[in-house]
Amino acid sequence: MTDSKNINNPVGQGGGQRKRLSRAERQNNGPHRNLDRQSAADKKAELVRKMQEKARAAEAAGQAGDDTEQS
Repeated sequence: MTDSKNINNPVGQGGGQRKRLSRAERQNNGPHRNLDRQSAADKKAELVRKMQEKARAAEAAGQAGDDTEQS
């Protein structure tokens, strides 16, 4: 029996037992990757928001400290 080198044309598989894989899916970039990318973007946005809040709080504390020194 001959073996096929093309994953989308599996010789001897009995026809249709394997899902046809797109090029992206064969490189592990399938639909699940979009969800991973979205969750990573959400985590990054949350981290940026937290860092900005900390920076604002530190800046406000620094300004409050400056005001007391000037008095």
